[in-house]
Amino acid sequence: MKLISTLWGLICACNIVVAAELRVDPPNWWVGMANQELELLIHGDNVGKATLEVGIADDTVQVVDIKSADSDNYLIVTLVIAPEARAQTLELRFSGTVEQTLNYPLKARDSALGAGQGYDASDVIYLLTPDRFANGDRSNDRVEGMQEQVVDRSAPYGRHGGDLQGVLEHLDYLRELGVTQLWMNPVLENDQAEQSYHGYAITDHYRIDPRYGDLDLMVTLANEARARGIQFIWDVIPNHSGSYHWWMQDLPFKDWVNYPDSRQRTNHRRESVQDPYSIASDRENFQSGWFVDAMPDLNQRNPHMARYLIQNTIWWIETLGLSGLRVDTYPYSDKAFMTQWNAALLAEYPNLNSVGEEWSLNPTIVAYWQEGKHNSDGYLGSSPAMMDFPLNDSILKAVAESEAWNTGLTRVYQTLANDFVYANPNDLVIFPDNHDMSRVFSQVNESVAATKMALAMIVTLRGIPQIFYGTEILMHNRGTDSHGVIRSDFPGGWVGDTANARTGEGLSEEQLEFQRWTRELLNWRRQQVAVHKGDFRHKAPVDGLYAYSRTYTGNTVLVLVNNLDVSRNVPRAEVSELTGDASLWIEAFSNESIDFSEALSVPPKSVLILQTP
Repeated sequence: MKLISTLWGLICACNIVVAAELRVDPPNWWVGMANQELELLIHGDNVGKATLEVGIADDTVQVVDIKSADSDNYLIVTLVIAPEARAQTLELRFSGTVEQTLNYPLKARDSALGAGQGYDASDVIYLLTPDRFANGDRSNDRVEGMQEQVVDRSAPYGRHGGDLQGVLEHLDYLRELGVTQLWMNPVLENDQAEQSYHGYAITDHYRIDPRYGDLDLMVTLANEARARGIQFIWDVIPNHSGSYHWWMQDLPFKDWVNYPDSRQRTNHRRESVQDPYSIASDRENFQSGWFVDAMPDLNQRNPHMARYLIQNTIWWIETLGLSGLRVDTYPYSDKAFMTQWNAALLAEYPNLNSVGEEWSLNPTIVAYWQEGKHNSDGYLGSSPAMMDFPLNDSILKAVAESEAWNTGLTRVYQTLANDFVYANPNDLVIFPDNHDMSRVFSQVNESVAATKMALAMIVTLRGIPQIFYGTEILMHNRGTDSHGVIRSDFPGGWVGDTANARTGEGLSEEQLEFQRWTRELLNWRRQQVAVHKGDFRHKAPVDGLYAYSRTYTGNTVLVLVNNLDVSRNVPRAEVSELTGDASLWIEAFSNESIDFSEALSVPPKSVLILQTP
């Protein structure tokens, strides 16, 4: 391979020939990044045998390495971009086996986007599945050339036609609901043969799935959301891709994915990572096996794959001005790589928040991965936040069952008592349900009271609350645990729907009341600094009552949870360690004054939220 790097002053666009058959990932980059190295993965027939000449405006950008891969159809070019480099366009001139010329943009960063500003306990995250939320543009329902083209709303695992335009049209609804962060299931291309609606089998890391829209529309959506005080959390999948990913027919390196020939599945034994008695083969199979047959496991121990995934994440953060990330199947990825990945992102965006999915009900398993956690095996956790599945499980069981010594609200108390295992429990994301589990309304036997109790605790306990689309209107998956049904269509997102969650038309009185209550709850929370930052204290449940407080700079929010089927009288003395000297309180929603100098009554199966005046 011959490398020629030249300095040149002016680029004549009239002489540039753009070759569609050559692909460069990432498609552009920026000057002024903390990490000065940039690695380009170039793909095209026999490009690995070509001669490359790089036209550079000045010596602030240098080509320091160029190499071919195992496949002759790849070329890997490493650049170093000095801190003082200005925005410019590099000219990549290929000759020999490939006669093409490409422009490569190095852009100036847009500080107005606020890339990597993070999210925290002052936020409320709203999770939605784009294919099932709203169909704003029926012209992209069927896209020529895509494997799965049929839109069939009656098929639980088929495509239903939701898209980015549909989300854009609901931004005002989300703002009024009290949402401040929007997490969408992945919207990158999933050109799989079937069941690709969920987004977790990516086939192109740099392309918005055309059945959702395009990059310009995604940028518009991010900008319009930001204008309404809503930031974006990007769903990232470092562990696997889709089996029809463009590179699967021509892998750059033989070890680009794990088990490329046998498609060996993971054993899903997440405990093997921390288990002091586990054998090496169990650990290796867990982290290197394919998640399912349609999802190849990416080999992050290959340094070029590692760099590809890191740069791809940075590219989306910088392009869209993302506030943070949600990381799918976090423990399935290589441990050392996840440390490298998080370190690289935080070097670029010190305020970035990223929440990892570790679906374990054991707090010690979840805590292992969080940043600041020093583990007995010497591994240092690196994820700023984690999803709190243990608390999710305990809340849902608590509100759905009767009170006894080890059931009911005691479950919540016992789970929170384990917070000492976390490096920072306040940064855990807490939730009543998500896209992979039955909806909260179904899990609590379609009890409106129990659903209210669960949601009220989610927004007042420590942590960052997240709710799933449709929770506010009591969406359910009655009689089935099918993920396709759990991710049902949001009412009113399609022409001809008989109900419309945005306008309230066609909703039952029960749904309308719950939606109104949720809106009040979330908007009340936005103003409560004591809930965002306050010190948390709780009293062990007694006779069906769980009491806790959040206190910050003299302001206190007191939460009384009654899990009984009858009213619970609460003497002031019973919770005096939480109330302090305050006897006059304000009820959260009504703003009515509450005299708690002696006692008050909490209605059956309810949560009473009070705050100091």
